[in-house]
Amino acid sequence: MKTNKVLFVLLSLLVIATMLTACAAPAATTAPPAAATTAPPAAATQPPTAAAKPYIAMISKGFQHAFWQAVKLGAENAAKDFNVTVTFEGPETEAMVDKQMEMLQTALDKHPAGLAFAALDSKAAIPLLQKAKDQGIPVVGFDSGVDSDIPLTTAATDNIAAASMAADKMAELIGAAGGEVALICHDQTSRTGIDRTKGFTDQLANKYPNVKLIDTEFGAGDPLKSTDIAKAVMTGHPNLKGYFGCNEGSMKGVMNAAKELSREGKIVMIGYDAGQQLMDEIRSGVVAGAITQDPIGIGYKSVQALVDALAGKTVPKFIDTGFHWYDKTNIDDPAIAALLYK
Repeated sequence: MKTNKVLFVLLSLLVIATMLTACAAPAATTAPPAAATTAPPAAATQPPTAAAKPYIAMISKGFQHAFWQAVKLGAENAAKDFNVTVTFEGPETEAMVDKQMEMLQTALDKHPAGLAFAALDSKAAIPLLQKAKDQGIPVVGFDSGVDSDIPLTTAATDNIAAASMAADKMAELIGAAGGEVALICHDQTSRTGIDRTKGFTDQLANKYPNVKLIDTEFGAGDPLKSTDIAKAVMTGHPNLKGYFGCNEGSMKGVMNAAKELSREGKIVMIGYDAGQQLMDEIRSGVVAGAITQDPIGIGYKSVQALVDALAGKTVPKFIDTGFHWYDKTNIDDPAIAALLYK
């Protein structure tokens, strides 16, 4: 009997213990696992493991001419080839020196790995370029350099030699008797404007005494302003035999003026660069020919020079990107056509 009572008590205790355990179990499982309430996995919040591409800022003289779009294309091609990031910008017109200085300051504020700069004014940007140098930012000039040794190099056309070739062609085409010619350029503050004016003027003075340069004007590379200037010169000099427009916008002015004043075929017109209008007029024979640069090469080699500098390589002080004479006889040659833009 006593044994039965003991078994009964033990069974009762076992039942009670089981019930207590069952009641307590839900409390242990109602809270979600701790891992579910913690921060997301580290991989979701960490930056990419690959290093960011070097950033190169390019500040151009302008953006309105097709020439600058060709330079930009060359820079973009180099960015792909050398795995860097490039931005390309410039003021609305090539007369906006103050706007270009603002763009240059903004670019420096972004702390680029390198800076490529085409100066509207060969002196105005020097303080900001010195700031870039002080910050350890390598500087490369392109197209139009500055009067300073701050840039490691400048990728550009030898504009004095190119404009000298234009003078040679002008003297040849107007004939041995010579005569009056005129020059219109974009400005007298940028290196390109200064050098092209000097190259053309000095070559005529030194080699062709029968060719008289009767007028030199500056139209800011603006086709409308350059047209008005060229019309005034043509009207004031009825015996004018030749006209040299030393950049795309300047040459548009010369062509427009000749057309409006019915002087096409009566004046030897020589241009610089390319563009659809100039190419059409050369093909038709209205314009004798032009000097072409290598704008895509200018953009490409500027970026390449900065990539080399960032890698610790030595770059030459000047990168001559070359120039060529073209007229209706060779405008479609593959070597020339590759340098032209519409």
